[in-house]
Amino acid sequence: MTPAEFIRKWGDSTLRERQGAQSHFNDLCALIGEPTPTEDDPFGERYCFERGAEKVGGGDGWADVWRRGCFGWEYKGKHKDLGAALRQLQAYALDLQNPPYLVVSDMERIVVHTNWTNTVSRRLEFSLDDLHEPGKLDQLRDVFRGSERLRPGTSPQAITHDAAERFGGLGRRLQERGHDPRAVAHFLNRVIFCLFAEHAGILVGKPLVRMVKALQARPRLAKQQFEALFATMGEGGFFGADAVLRFNGGLFDDAGALPLESDDLRLIADSAAEHDWAEIDPAIFGTLFEEALKAERKRAALGAHYTDRDKILKIVEPVIARPLLAEWAGVADGIRAAMEDARGAALDRKLATERVAATLDAAGADLVMEGERRALATGANLELFEDAGATRLPGAAGRAMKKVQPELTALARRRTVALNRARDLRDGFLDRLASFRVLDPACGSGNFLYVALHAIRDIELRALMDAERLGVPQVPPRVSLRSFHGIEVEPYAAELARVTLWIGDLQWKRRNGYTSYPEPVLEALDGIENRDALLNPDGTEAAWPEADVIVGNPPFLGGKRMRAGLGDEAVERLFAAYRGRVPAEADFVCYWVEKAWRAVDGAERRAGLVTTNSVRGGASRRVLEPIAAAGALHEAWADEPWVLEGAAVRVSMLGFGEGFGGTQLDGAPAERINADLTAAGTDLTQAKRLKENAGVAFMGDTKGGAFDVPGELARQWLRAPKNPNGRPNSDVLKPWRNAMDVTRRSADKWIIDFGWTMDEAAA
Repeated sequence: MTPAEFIRKWGDSTLRERQGAQSHFNDLCALIGEPTPTEDDPFGERYCFERGAEKVGGGDGWADVWRRGCFGWEYKGKHKDLGAALRQLQAYALDLQNPPYLVVSDMERIVVHTNWTNTVSRRLEFSLDDLHEPGKLDQLRDVFRGSERLRPGTSPQAITHDAAERFGGLGRRLQERGHDPRAVAHFLNRVIFCLFAEHAGILVGKPLVRMVKALQARPRLAKQQFEALFATMGEGGFFGADAVLRFNGGLFDDAGALPLESDDLRLIADSAAEHDWAEIDPAIFGTLFEEALKAERKRAALGAHYTDRDKILKIVEPVIARPLLAEWAGVADGIRAAMEDARGAALDRKLATERVAATLDAAGADLVMEGERRALATGANLELFEDAGATRLPGAAGRAMKKVQPELTALARRRTVALNRARDLRDGFLDRLASFRVLDPACGSGNFLYVALHAIRDIELRALMDAERLGVPQVPPRVSLRSFHGIEVEPYAAELARVTLWIGDLQWKRRNGYTSYPEPVLEALDGIENRDALLNPDGTEAAWPEADVIVGNPPFLGGKRMRAGLGDEAVERLFAAYRGRVPAEADFVCYWVEKAWRAVDGAERRAGLVTTNSVRGGASRRVLEPIAAAGALHEAWADEPWVLEGAAVRVSMLGFGEGFGGTQLDGAPAERINADLTAAGTDLTQAKRLKENAGVAFMGDTKGGAFDVPGELARQWLRAPKNPNGRPNSDVLKPWRNAMDVTRRSADKWIIDFGWTMDEAAA
């Protein structure tokens, strides 16, 4: 088939989706010289039409066409919503073995979305006229063959890193000119959101980019023009000739801007041209404004640093995703049963009408209307026949129809009840998701809430797609940002969390085809509170909002360092408010663990927190003992690598409460998890002290300064020549071991130890 023949045929076609999809695909194969599914794989094991039809309630399948390792392909009728087709493919990408290309088509357009893991998704659209071009046909061949030639080369993290470096430099320059760090961060925050909105097609016409290019020759007008743009985004209206949606939600409550120089404006313009800001990783906000966040910091760790998504999923998956997907599986079974009942009622009704038709034929009865005769024979429009036709049947025929009418009415009612039951089950689960509350009580820049938002939205989309496959028509999603709550003591970090959620929500909608944005575009996020999560201003214990799950990464601060990090007054107030609940020697993170346990204990709620790995022993472990004793520790990673302020540390990750659907330790099934995060068996936390050792001191040396040396560096120093005084480094460089090095993995730490007899000059 030539391009002209293909374009002529499908440009003039009036076939509906079901009539034309397979024919269109077969013609496309002929056009680009690729085999059709039946030619290449008659058994449909790796290339077929209607992939997966038997796996979800006997519906239409997960994809109209599928080729293993190449693509999933979904058709819609002409001028239909291709966004809905894309959502359908995305919801079942895993079941399609995660192909590198997701393709949607209405037979006039073919839209390809790349789907490689950890790459920026690329969108390619082909119109019928494009198929005249050999280069376009080559690109389609690449899709058919699963070629990596169209694979994007940049990851969201790479974009984020480059953008962070550029804007971090701009932020430093603005601070050097005397601007307040928080004012700088707030201004750049809004500039970056504008760049995202322009690239995502929400701020139409790219007014910011055009503005900064024009201002490079007149930088003295920059502050005034930025303020005008921010004011327009806050209220909606026109910025020059560009119609601007109302954004607000709090980000544009004030229109303040900072003066910029030509180099600053050029940096913004260049960055806009070189990066796809629609794919920016929202975690940029935590790292980008790190220096600004350090100003007047109220606690030792904000949690605002970039946290790897895979690490966060070790909390979000068991605490949120796994239980909700298990709930949906049960609901889907109920919908499946209801739809089978509805189909059974429809079939029984059709059979009943056929019996009536046969009875009337045998009696020689003539129906008044030929249309009614056809309706009766086919089982269609039965309500019309029952309500009108039966009353006009003469004599015995009319009496026969009236006799069967109650059966038909009962079957119609049974079908309606079954359909309503299926819809109610679907709607009940959607309402459950819409009312599901997530709290991060130390939210930093919002990374945990961002991952949780995407997880819940993905589950909702899966439910909508599953229900549609089972025969229940789709409805709009119901999950909103109102479901996500955070507490953050640092004012600017709280704003970062809001921006992270706004961008994350808009990214998800854009990637899944929901691109009709209501106004205001940004939903108010009153659930992100700027306050202390542990204490009220008067020193009493702070309350947390009620939530179904609590997740997060509370600040890491060892028990011995709390006074240095928080100050004596704050520590004394903390001890007073939590006396008898958290030991004074426990790590700071334990206060969050204890409060989370009180929030979920005795309720169908769950918590998942990242903690210091010392929570497994000493005074810190005492907050885990009541949780373990209740059998509520259901998910734990005992000793995981983590990065804190650029340094490698080890952490423990905890999941506790009810509804986990199983118990896992370090990713493997476990019968029970002990308070020291070991599996069921000998619980060493219950070991008793030997009476023979009563009154015997056993405490060893206690480190009093930051003299830690990593093993690799220590070994370099040991190999070094002697010092000018003739003494080797080994005189003061010693291996440092504690009980955990004996009972667990060695930390390979060394220490500079001058002993207790060496004077300062000798040291």
